[in-house]
Amino acid sequence: MQISVSAEYVSAAADGSSSGGGVVSSQAVTASVHPVCWYEQDRTGAEVAEWLDSGQATKEASVHGGRPENDGIIKGMYPDYGSYAEDTEGYWYRPWCDWEYYNGDDPMEFQKLFGQFTSNGPVYVPAGQAAPAPVIDGATLAQAAWDAVTIPTATIGYNPSYGSMRATIVGMDTWVWATGDTPKEVTVTATAGATTATVTATAKWLTLQPKDGTAKCTGFGIPWTEENDAKGTDCKIIFNRSSAHFKDSVTPVDVKVNYAITYSATDGATGTMDTHTTSTTTTIPVAEIQALNTLPTKRP
Repeated sequence: MQISVSAEYVSAAADGSSSGGGVVSSQAVTASVHPVCWYEQDRTGAEVAEWLDSGQATKEASVHGGRPENDGIIKGMYPDYGSYAEDTEGYWYRPWCDWEYYNGDDPMEFQKLFGQFTSNGPVYVPAGQAAPAPVIDGATLAQAAWDAVTIPTATIGYNPSYGSMRATIVGMDTWVWATGDTPKEVTVTATAGATTATVTATAKWLTLQPKDGTAKCTGFGIPWTEENDAKGTDCKIIFNRSSAHFKDSVTPVDVKVNYAITYSATDGATGTMDTHTTSTTTTIPVAEIQALNTLPTKRP
């Protein structure tokens, strides 16, 4: 099945406070998802009527452990089949579910879904009419929706930023903060038939791994200003060596964001997914300030 998926991203880019900027962007995509339960084409109305009335259906059931006296039960699975005994163009469709396409991990929940879907038995579809629609359960729909969207990687700003190279300084607190479309929250929604699934992914901080330095982040950072300087920041790096020994005289910094993911659906499905991590590498030029310390002379 083709499904439409929409996503909204709440930016972690700070607006000068610890709450973040709250800038919202969106994405709309389409995706394909294989249903867990669907209807398979069986035989024509005429073929099923012949199969039932000839006793062949009862014989096949007996071979597989069924009882001949259950002939009425077998015929009851094809309601009003006699009305289609002359129809060689319309088809019966049998309901079926397959564990292979189930995205949950609970066999009992799958059996429940299987039982609910197959309980009504085969459905007759006259020639020229569409086959019965398959069912996409909430867990499968949620996973397909999440797999369809792209989560932007983080971008950052930093301070100090001196000179034409925009260099920070060895040994100083380098403030780092999320910029642009770096998301702190993602909401993904998709609908298939009567089922709507919503996936929510949330992140709490940047994870920074600089070469030649140490980082500590408990949030997404705050842009440096004179006013914010007195408040302090929740994300910083202290570099212990200049970038002179790196290519292009810039120090690599790995930037990651980890998202915890939950989902819910209108069919009652709820759960969690594996943590999603975005990762990129940026560079920051790091300079050092040379200083000369001298002892005072003992001149009178």
